[in-house]
Amino acid sequence: MTLYDELVARGLIAQVTDEEEIKDLINNGKATFYIGFDPTADSLHVGHFMALCLMKRLQMAGNKPIALIGGGTAMVGDPSGRSDMRQMMTTETIQHNCDCFKEQMSRFIDFSEDKALMVNNADWLMDLNYIDVLREVGAHFSVNRMLTAECYKQRMEKGLSFLEFNYMIMQSYDFYTLYQKYGCNMQFGGDDQWSNMLGGTELIRRKLGKDAYAMTINLLLNSEGKKMGKTQSGAVWLDANKTTPFEFYQYWRNVSDADVLKCLRMLTFLPLEQIDEMDKWEGSQLNQAKEILAYELTNLIHGEEEAVKAQESARALFTGGGSHADMPTAQITEADLRNGVIDILGLLVSSGLCASRSEARRGVEQGGVTVNGEKVTDIKTSYTPEDLSSDEFILKRGKKNFRKVIFK
Repeated sequence: MTLYDELVARGLIAQVTDEEEIKDLINNGKATFYIGFDPTADSLHVGHFMALCLMKRLQMAGNKPIALIGGGTAMVGDPSGRSDMRQMMTTETIQHNCDCFKEQMSRFIDFSEDKALMVNNADWLMDLNYIDVLREVGAHFSVNRMLTAECYKQRMEKGLSFLEFNYMIMQSYDFYTLYQKYGCNMQFGGDDQWSNMLGGTELIRRKLGKDAYAMTINLLLNSEGKKMGKTQSGAVWLDANKTTPFEFYQYWRNVSDADVLKCLRMLTFLPLEQIDEMDKWEGSQLNQAKEILAYELTNLIHGEEEAVKAQESARALFTGGGSHADMPTAQITEADLRNGVIDILGLLVSSGLCASRSEARRGVEQGGVTVNGEKVTDIKTSYTPEDLSSDEFILKRGKKNFRKVIFK
């Protein structure tokens, strides 16, 4: 099976331009490709995970990835998939986020010996002259055509700022610049980026002639990745300080039965033959598949030691044995007590498992809260510092959210 065929079999490729040329490039290690990451936070999250996996797969086959950090485009903000304009960030915040991205990517992609590049589009976008951009770039874009793009359609009713309207032009200019500076002949992106990506290819051909070589591949990075990258409590981060290895493991351990094999194909490096065998699994065997998924992805991001610890802690949680040392903890202090105790509602809020006492009340009344495996049914249930100082005080809300509570 060729690399391209494997990408198709894993469900990664949704749409391409000039498929035969793309097959030749990536199957023979001749692609220099880029994926863009806008630094809107100080950590990557699992919504970026599919893109990172794809970069790693192609690099292993001899192709050269370019990780484009959007320090310049972040000054504008991508309107795709949004109902309102992003909050404007300072240049200092953007630079801090860029630095965090670089550190995380370097643990996943091999940037040694020119095997991959990491560049920041602020290096060329920030110094552009407005009139030059209008004349040299803007003249090649049809406003009528731009307004038909999916990335703009959903914003038209609520209002699309002229600032955001320029995002397509800036992203297109990125491909044009990468093509000229680094010989970048391919770009990857999510399904909501397709219009922007085609704009880059068109700009190259218009500026450099129709014989200029540029290809685009469209992958379902956003429709799948964004869905995977969000939980009820927010993003699942790749930074261990934001999402602990245990929480990361638990997220993947609790994917739905319908998604586990899809995630194994898209995100792990296990052989397809091994995953295909799991298609026959049913019932409790699917839990084994989820353990494999959670371990493989935690190992990729946090390393083998953390993956083993997370797996052992998760198993201990469900069997009632072993140690919960790796479980995320919540510290309760004197300030959290009322008359020397803390009730279950206050405990859920102080531990971060619920945002408010009313939410905590609903959790208890719906039967979704347990302490050390015992369901809590009375919202007036209270605990003393001595209760919380026991060796193991495990607070659980629902199937996925746990805290080891300690009193200090």
